[in-house]
Amino acid sequence: MIILAATPIGNLGDASRRLIEALSSAEIIASEDTRTTIHLLSALGITNRPRLIPLHEHNEDAKAAEIVELARDRDVLVLSDAGMPAISDPGFPLVAAAAASGVTVTALPGPSAVLTALAVSGLPTDRFTFEGFLPRKGRVAYFTGLAREQRTMVFFESPNRLAAALADLAKALGDDRRVAVCRELTKLHEEVKRGTASELAEYFKDGARGEICLVVAGAAPATADLPDGIAQVLALVAQGVRLKEASAEVAEATGLSRRDLYEGALAAR
Repeated sequence: MIILAATPIGNLGDASRRLIEALSSAEIIASEDTRTTIHLLSALGITNRPRLIPLHEHNEDAKAAEIVELARDRDVLVLSDAGMPAISDPGFPLVAAAAASGVTVTALPGPSAVLTALAVSGLPTDRFTFEGFLPRKGRVAYFTGLAREQRTMVFFESPNRLAAALADLAKALGDDRRVAVCRELTKLHEEVKRGTASELAEYFKDGARGEICLVVAGAAPATADLPDGIAQVLALVAQGVRLKEASAEVAEATGLSRRDLYEGALAAR
């Protein structure tokens, strides 16, 4: 089978007993960076020296079939540099190939930068979305596309681009959008800085260091009564949008019933 194993995101003390046992007995490890794996084994005092197979973003599509075949009759441990494989790290093509081939995939749960950042952010945790790494270009348009998202959003970002990303976020979502920058989680210099988008853009204007998670508050629920919602639907229909799609779009933006909007607009036409 294929075993996805979460590794510490900073503090080696977060290595679980199951992870240590798996590393100690593994015959084959597919890892994002074999040098990082060798360092992890050494740091944990593990003397086992398994066969190491590089599995990174540049070769994972090509390597997936080979690793799946190996996993038909033996266990293959899969590691990323930190955290859970396949979550903004190599692993998804391998899991998809294994599932398609009937090879069992399981996981050893463990540290998660996404969940850790969300938990300490001070922002709502009941509903959230993980958006992965921010794009290098076109961030204002990217953030604008998320303007109606009401769930708390979690992103990864490079420390070198953090200030620019926060400035773009402020332009797209407003200076007062609440944000938490979570830096170097579980490490010696861990920092969680909370504030508005504009405040944190200023705070980090001279740069930052380390691994960054950016947690952003969702949009406030839109408020509208049914007549206003029906008027919005009719306006979209006048622009050429089909009534069904227009009703769905306004319902998502306002929280009003799609059925009530559809029937109300139909009656008003």
